[in-house]
Amino acid sequence: MAPRASWKGYIKLSLVSCPVRLYPAVSANEKIRFNQLHKDTHNRINMKPVDPELGLVERADLVRGYEYEDKQYIIIEDEDLDAVRIESNHTLNIEAFVDESEVDVIYQDSPYYLAPDGKMAEETFAVLRDAMQAAGKVAIARLVMSSRERIVTIGARDKGMFVTTLRDPREVRSTAAYFDEIPDVKADPEMLQLAEKLIEQKVTTFDPAKYEDRYESALMEMIKEKLKGHKPIIAAAPERGNVINLMDALKASLGQAKPAAPSKSKAEAPAKKAAAKPSLKDAVAASKAAAGKAPAKKKAG
Repeated sequence: MAPRASWKGYIKLSLVSCPVRLYPAVSANEKIRFNQLHKDTHNRINMKPVDPELGLVERADLVRGYEYEDKQYIIIEDEDLDAVRIESNHTLNIEAFVDESEVDVIYQDSPYYLAPDGKMAEETFAVLRDAMQAAGKVAIARLVMSSRERIVTIGARDKGMFVTTLRDPREVRSTAAYFDEIPDVKADPEMLQLAEKLIEQKVTTFDPAKYEDRYESALMEMIKEKLKGHKPIIAAAPERGNVINLMDALKASLGQAKPAAPSKSKAEAPAKKAAAKPSLKDAVAASKAAAGKAPAKKKAG
C-alpha cells in the first residue's frame, strides 16, 4: 500500500508546472514511548482542558487566542485564518536556485520526499529533477503547510526530489550570547598537529546504520525482560578515566587509534546478529503464552 501524502499540489518553475505529492521522509513510530497510568488502577490518564475558574471544560468550547501583552489576548476565528490564505497554498513556486552548501544546516528543519502525482506528471517531473541535478543546485520555494507558509529547498534525490523546510531566521538564535565569552586562544602548533593526525586516523564514510541508539536498545531489552517476569537488566555506564595532560592524551590517542572504516563483512555482522534478537512482538506473545499456562489462583473463601 502506497504511503499517504501529507500535501498535494503543483511544483512550478516559470510557466512549467507539474502535479506532485509530498511525503514525510522520517517517522518516529519506532521510538519507545511511555503512557501515563494511575499507580493503582493502571488505567491510562486522559489529559483534559481545565479553566482556572470553571474547572473541566469541553474541547468544543476552546478558541484560539494570541497573547499580544501579558495575559491580554485577541481571539482568532477560523474565518480570520481563511482570510489570510495566500497563493502558495497549493503551489511550490520556485523562486531561485542556489548551491546546497549555501544553505546553513542550522536553518534546515523537517525533511520530505517529493514525487510526481500521476503518470501525466512523470515526464515534466523528470525534466525538472534532472536539470537541477545537472546544475548541482537546489531550488528555493514557498509552501503552505498546517496554515503556515514555509520556505523550503528542493533538490534531486534518487528518482524523486528531496524537500527540506527551513526555519525562520527569527527562530535561530545568534551565536553572540554563547560564543562571545570564549577567549581567542591560539592552539599550540604541536598539539594542533597531533589533533589533526588523530582526525586523519578516524576519517571514514558516514553510515548512520553503524550508530545505534544504545539507550533505545537498552530500554527495549529492559522491557522484554520485564515482560518475561525478570528483573530489568541495567547496562553499566562506562567508567570515567582520570584527567590527564592534553598533550599526553593526544599522544596516547594516536597510539591507540585505529582506522575507523571496517571491512564490509565485519560491518554487516553486527546487523545480522541484531536481526536474530526476538522482537517486542515476540516477547509479548511469549508473555501471554506463559500467562495462559500459569495455574489459576484459587478464590478466597
